[in-house]
Amino acid sequence: MHRTTVVSALALTTSLLTAAPASAGTPAAPGTGTGWEPAPTAPFDAVAGARCDFPIHAEPVVDEVVQKVLATHSDGSPSEIAYRGALVIRVTNTDTGAFHDADASGSALVDYHTDGSQRWHAVGPVLAGIGEHDSNLPRGEQLIDGIYTLDISATRYKTLHMIHGSTDNVCTRIG
Repeated sequence: MHRTTVVSALALTTSLLTAAPASAGTPAAPGTGTGWEPAPTAPFDAVAGARCDFPIHAEPVVDEVVQKVLATHSDGSPSEIAYRGALVIRVTNTDTGAFHDADASGSALVDYHTDGSQRWHAVGPVLAGIGEHDSNLPRGEQLIDGIYTLDISATRYKTLHMIHGSTDNVCTRIG
């Protein structure tokens, strides 16, 4: 079955941020009746060498991301969540104060597997924190933009499958 993705991620934001939005692991609570609920992105810090050669702090300056649970596993946990909405994350070099506002307002349909792995079907920009030897991408705070899938294994290894697009290491912008 082929799906057309028209929804938003975050983080893949907790910078994909460790690969998922802060509330991605919990089903949306009943609310407005539309099924779309807020999916706030948590701020985070990374020590020098983890992602950039210097310590960073990241936090949303615009966060209008919402989520909708589309399917659940037999235990009631989400198996498929759609994300959409504006997200701008300020990434700051805490040694110098230099910062970059990364537009991570992409859309994603995320499949959550029972072993803890995930598959992101994404369109548009998403910010992904990548550690040394944690991905087929180089270490950094990577802004991934385009049409792609991102597989996140149960051990948190991230594999980008770019269909069309680019990556931009935000560390180089604030270093």
